[in-house]
Amino acid sequence: MFICACMLLALQVCTSPGQDFEQGRELDGEDWPQWRGLLSNGVSSETDLPTSWGVDSNIVWKVALAGLGGSSPIVMGDRVFVTSQIGSAAVRGGAHPQLARDDPSLVVQENPMGGRRSEPQADTSNVFLAIEAFNRSNGNKLWEYRVPAAGPFPELHEKHNLATPTPITDGKHLYAWFGNGLIVCLDMKGNLVWSRHIGQEYSPFQIQWGHASSPVLYKDLIILLCDHDQASYLLALDKRTGKEQWKKDRGTGRVSYSTPLVFSGPVSDELIVNSSERIDAYNPVNGELLWHVGSPRQSPIPSPVYHDSVIYMSRGYRNSDFLAIRPGGRGEVTESHILWRTPTGASYVPSILYYDGLLYMSSDVGIVTCADASTGEQVWRQRLRGIFFASPTAADGKVYFVSETGDTFVVRAGREPHILALNSLGERFIASPAISRGHLFLRSDENLFCIGKSTN
Repeated sequence: MFICACMLLALQVCTSPGQDFEQGRELDGEDWPQWRGLLSNGVSSETDLPTSWGVDSNIVWKVALAGLGGSSPIVMGDRVFVTSQIGSAAVRGGAHPQLARDDPSLVVQENPMGGRRSEPQADTSNVFLAIEAFNRSNGNKLWEYRVPAAGPFPELHEKHNLATPTPITDGKHLYAWFGNGLIVCLDMKGNLVWSRHIGQEYSPFQIQWGHASSPVLYKDLIILLCDHDQASYLLALDKRTGKEQWKKDRGTGRVSYSTPLVFSGPVSDELIVNSSERIDAYNPVNGELLWHVGSPRQSPIPSPVYHDSVIYMSRGYRNSDFLAIRPGGRGEVTESHILWRTPTGASYVPSILYYDGLLYMSSDVGIVTCADASTGEQVWRQRLRGIFFASPTAADGKVYFVSETGDTFVVRAGREPHILALNSLGERFIASPAISRGHLFLRSDENLFCIGKSTN
């Protein structure tokens, strides 16, 4: 049960156009304002992106981060934002399942976050949560916001921490959510606008292995999925003030590490949630349940993607199924709205990628499946040696697969498997890449890399 933070937003419905800093610049295709980019699908329209790099080549800059984290970087204008945990929070005792447990040669390469394991009785009085802003061009730190972490604390898996959810921005404010339930809204200069501690105000964030879902922006709302053992609910806050606008009870015992997806469907706007009970669709305006599909699934982590009036998603856990769903239903739609379903072959943690009519997904140990998006039928399968938490990212006719072991495989997109490059940085990566203005941004446990066609 491993966690990789997820994010979404469809520009046409999610937020009124963001205005950037003093200049009032709106979001554009070169921004990467949330988990998986502008449309929350892991795809960028940019071209002339780097194919090859290494520790001594095509690294524009590299900066050390204030702490550890699994959240992905986001980019807005000339700024890159990253969240981290400083200090050691408690991890759950006993054995921690590993993705590569069936492959002895890979097991030895799978490590706890930071290369060390905290003890369950870690001193949480000295844990801080941090948000950093860097200059996109040169990596200079512009500001840091730091706040003491307040409990109650979940017991975490050794491979992630309280800085797993990815932040999101509308161009005017930055919203960062952490694994204890704290959410803060900052302006672009790092000043606090408002904060809430959902774990204290509503219910403790007690979920096996720790919280991972990231926040979602929709118009003037910020929507939070809290599927936890003691209470499961969706919560919508006014993004300007933090005040509750609606709350939808989802019962007890539901589990989800996934980030919801919001899109403008053929009938109405929809909010899709992948959880242990089933797949649910809500009206993001008021939290009304619209439709549901599927059966229970253990430990859902991947987030959906949406393209051309079809939802594509995998449920998560080992050797997951993946499916295509037609939106716009009402009530139970398992028999009427599933266009196709493939029972095995999808990923445990990484989210599915739709790119130019094909679906790409990687297994725990790097078996990449490419499937036809219209039918779900396999087009090709290729083994990429490694352990994969990060979700694939695509642009410029390339698909980027980032391995925990420090390798990024660059694969040519298309109906034949072709590895263009294998790039090694020698650090641990579970965060997904960001793409902006000709550069890739990769976050390791402790460092942030800007990769481009230049040598530092």
